[in-house]
Amino acid sequence: MGGKMDRAKGRAKEAVGDLTGDEDLEAEGKADRVGGEVKEKTSDAVDKVKAVIEDVKDKVTDAVHKAKD
Repeated sequence: MGGKMDRAKGRAKEAVGDLTGDEDLEAEGKADRVGGEVKEKTSDAVDKVKAVIEDVKDKVTDAVHKAKD
């Protein structure tokens, strides 16, 4: 499940737990929400690292082509 879905599920569980007084459900919701936030941040970091790697790869390729000329 994606981070946004986990966050939404967590918020729903927290709300239901709060309304019903179910502290376990509320805590489970908080854990789901935080887990979703971690997934999103991790995914963002992976995307940034991939972009940097691709940029370095392009620069190395350009340098190799220039060296051959």
